[in-house]
Amino acid sequence: MHLQLAFDIVTSIEPSSSAVMSQTQTGMKRTKEARMILGTSSSGSTESSKNQSFFSASFRSSVKSFLSGGIGGVCAVAVGHPFDLIKVRMQTGTVGGAGANASVFGALSATLRAEGIRGLYRGVSAPLVASTPIYAISFWGYDVGQTLVKTYLRKPGDEQRPLSIPEIMLAGGWSALPMIIVMAPTERIKCLLQVQTNATNTKAGTTAPPPKYTGMIDCATKIYKEGGIRSVYKGTILTMMRDVPGSIAWFGTYEVMKRSLVQWQGIEDTSRLSPLAVMAAGGFAGMACWGTSIMPDNLKSRFQTAPEGKFRGAADVYKAVVKEEGYGALFTGFRPAMIRKYGVICLMRWNQSFYCGCYMCDKICGICASQNSL
Repeated sequence: MHLQLAFDIVTSIEPSSSAVMSQTQTGMKRTKEARMILGTSSSGSTESSKNQSFFSASFRSSVKSFLSGGIGGVCAVAVGHPFDLIKVRMQTGTVGGAGANASVFGALSATLRAEGIRGLYRGVSAPLVASTPIYAISFWGYDVGQTLVKTYLRKPGDEQRPLSIPEIMLAGGWSALPMIIVMAPTERIKCLLQVQTNATNTKAGTTAPPPKYTGMIDCATKIYKEGGIRSVYKGTILTMMRDVPGSIAWFGTYEVMKRSLVQWQGIEDTSRLSPLAVMAAGGFAGMACWGTSIMPDNLKSRFQTAPEGKFRGAADVYKAVVKEEGYGALFTGFRPAMIRKYGVICLMRWNQSFYCGCYMCDKICGICASQNSL
C-alpha cells in the first residue's frame, strides 16, 4: 500500500509530461538531421534505439517505484513504530505503569519514563528488515491482481480500459495474499518483542524478569525451536483476515480520494495532483484501512503473543475476548492506530518522513540516470 503511495508521490514531483515530450521530440529531430548529413542508415538503428530507450525507461521506473516504496516504508516504520508498540500493548494488556485505561500519549509517556527511547522502538528490527521485501511482493501482487481482473472479469477486447473503483479494490485485496508469506512471521516476531518490558529501569528496588528474547534473530530461533515453522507462522489466518479487507479498503479509498481531489482542484487527471494532495489521500486511505481491520488485528496480537496452547484458533480468541472483556475490547488499539495513520502531529511527521524518503530516492535515481547517460 505504501508502495503505491510512494509511486504516486514520486510521479507528482517529476517533470511534466509535456516538457519531457518536447525534449524527446527535439532530441529525435536533431538525431535525424545528423544522420541525414552523415548519410547513415537509420531504419535498423532507430528501431533498436527506440527499444533500448523504452526498456531503459521502463526499468528505471520500476526500480524507482520499488526503491521509493522501500525507503519511504523504512521512514514510515521508524516514525510510526512507537504508536504501533502502544497499540499492541493495549491489545495484549501489557501497557505497564500507564494502566489499562491510559490514553495513547499517557502510555507513550509512561513507556518512555520506564524504558527510555529504546523501549519505544522495541521490536522495530523485524518490520524494518521486512519492509522492502513486503513492498516488493505487494507491488508484484497488485500487478498480478490487475492482470487477473482484466483477464477474467472483462469481455474480450476491453482489457485496455482503465480500472474501475471495484476492480482496483479487488486487485488491492489480491496484493495482500502473497504478502502474507513475509508479513505473518514479521508480525509474530514484532509482537513478541513489543510486549516485553525493560528490566533495567525498574523502581523501588524491584527486579523484573530478564527479557525472553534479546532481538529479532534470537526470537525467530527460539520460537522455531519451540514449535517449528508452524509456530513461526502462528496467526497467519488472522493476518490474512486483517490485510485482505484492509487492502481492499485502502486501495478503494485512496482512488476515490484522488479522483475527488482531481474534480475539486479542476485538473485533468490524478497524475497531476500535488504531493500534499497525494499524502492526504493516503492518510484517509490509512484510516479506512485500520477502521476495517482493527478487530482482526486485535485478535491477531493476542493470539500471536499468547502462550502455546492457550488458544486453539481465531474463533477461540474471539470467544475468550468477548466473554472476559466484552465486545468493546475487540476494538482496543483503535486510537493509536488512527493517530499513527492520520493524527494531527503524527500525520505531519509520518507523512513528511515518508515523503522525504521518496523524494531522496527520486533524487538518487535521477543522479544515477544522469551519470549513466554520460
